[in-house]
Amino acid sequence: MLNIKRLSFDEAAILIAGAAQKAAEMNIPMCTAVTDESGHLIKFDRMDGGKVSSISIAIDKAFTGAVARKGTHVYNELCQPGKPTFGIHMTNGGHFSIIGGGLPVVVDGQIVGGIGISSGTAHEDQICAEGALAYFYEKTGMKA
Repeated sequence: MLNIKRLSFDEAAILIAGAAQKAAEMNIPMCTAVTDESGHLIKFDRMDGGKVSSISIAIDKAFTGAVARKGTHVYNELCQPGKPTFGIHMTNGGHFSIIGGGLPVVVDGQIVGGIGISSGTAHEDQICAEGALAYFYEKTGMKA
């Protein structure tokens, strides 16, 4: 029997709030997706002005962060021609993202979900996702 930790709807809302706060600081309207540990969507938010094309990208980044258990930026570095994981972005029905801005959500060393941010550059999305996680840990008192 497995005991699985999973983000709640309310915890996903905290991540969304943290992302919105960071995005406002950056003056970039973002799309934010939060998934459970299996990559299934819990909550999504598109700020006014967030790119419509970024909706599915944010969801795919959150999926990847959760199920691949690493940030999407890590896979970007590993998915280069000649590298062992080249082509991984074509797996999982094309939902595996290698664009920065997707991170696993870790609590007590266990992956409990994923967060994906999109509408800025990959670097800006990454900063916003990191800000959302910092906000989450601060507000919940949980530790990675």
